[in-house]
Amino acid sequence: MSDWKKSGWRAKPRIQMPDYPDEARLQEVVAQLAKYPPLVFAGEARTLREKLGSVCRGEAFLLQGGDCAESFAEFSADNLRDSFKVFLQMAMVLTFGAKMPVVKVGRVAGQMAKPRSAPTESKDGMELPSFRGDIINGFDFTPEARTPDPERMLQAYTQAAASLNLLRAFSTGGFADMHRVHAWTLGFTDRQDAERYRGMANRIQDTLDFMNAAGITAATTHEFESVDFYTSHEALLLEYEEALTRIDSISGQWLAGSGHMIWIGDRTRQPDGAHVEFCRGVQNPIGLKCGPSLTTGHLKSLMAILNPQNEPGRLTLIARFGAGSVAEHLPRLVKAVREEGANVVWSCDPMHGNTIRSATGYKTRPFESVLREVREFFAIHNAEGTIPGGVHFEMTGRDVTECTGGVRAVTDEDLSDRYHTACDPRLNASQALELAFLVAEELIPHRSVQQAVAV
Repeated sequence: MSDWKKSGWRAKPRIQMPDYPDEARLQEVVAQLAKYPPLVFAGEARTLREKLGSVCRGEAFLLQGGDCAESFAEFSADNLRDSFKVFLQMAMVLTFGAKMPVVKVGRVAGQMAKPRSAPTESKDGMELPSFRGDIINGFDFTPEARTPDPERMLQAYTQAAASLNLLRAFSTGGFADMHRVHAWTLGFTDRQDAERYRGMANRIQDTLDFMNAAGITAATTHEFESVDFYTSHEALLLEYEEALTRIDSISGQWLAGSGHMIWIGDRTRQPDGAHVEFCRGVQNPIGLKCGPSLTTGHLKSLMAILNPQNEPGRLTLIARFGAGSVAEHLPRLVKAVREEGANVVWSCDPMHGNTIRSATGYKTRPFESVLREVREFFAIHNAEGTIPGGVHFEMTGRDVTECTGGVRAVTDEDLSDRYHTACDPRLNASQALELAFLVAEELIPHRSVQQAVAV
């Protein structure tokens, strides 16, 4: 792409990005980051594109999930382990339901900047800049904390590098062994409140027992004890993204070295905007959040800009409409994709359209609304004859009380018990795994429909 430069976004309209008061220090930090090694490598990004190409063809399923916004304060090996653990459990359940490989992509090692609905917020008569994620400013409501600080990019890089190091060890060092993962899942279904999922868990156990009897074990099959795991985040803070962008020595193409997959948010997807300009020039798989305000004309323009070669696996459309609104918006976007003959992965983000303010004042997401949107997403694709390729969740391995409902029946009154998120509410470990079981139940009939069509 000879007309593209990694700094070209600077000539485009920019929104949802901070204005740093110390420009000289900003340039020093960006120059320092530009000397650091990339966090991911081009070969990994190419492999992920190939796997997402399989999702595009209905040969695999995408599970993307993790923190709303990674926190400096909450960062620890234990928290990272617990989130990865529930992610592996979800992937195993979905693999069983889909009867196909699950592509595992975490919202991790870079998800540290957040768009906000307003540039400022007020408390007790004081107005300050909104919190935009730890990579930009601090959560405390003080002028000092809320002032954008470029030094935070260096801490974000260090945390991302440490996260990747540990995740790679977990992925290949035996922690991801199928039998270990399923033992954790059996522990969940042994609880009385999760009894309805025990049948599927037992069928998974029967499958593993059969494979063991046939001699297919971790000792004979490396895939039994390791997984391929990829990272992703919203490419919002473009100074950070530009600093970590590198030329791939093999292909000669540019790579966003901050994560395997990056996405453009629903607020920053203007076809002539800075974020689209940056993302169009890197070879990473690109996600595009699609909310109710996305017109079919803009979608067609964005597909042409972001995937001009129409390569399967390059572009993932992440639908986020809200329960009850999917039927109004998704069919028209499906029609636009079909009219263009575009190769895309369709994924469902049932979190962002279902955020409400509880009676107790906490921002939350009802579990039933999240599940309803997933079911509506599958129903529309079944009706249209298209492929529901994946799901995208905000979740944590911690036992938080941020979303209501689920088998643990978190209520509005419970929200204050363990409400730890600095931004949006996340599914806790129990809710995330329960949702995986329910999505798996959706996948089983869809898989049957696909097979019937093929016959």
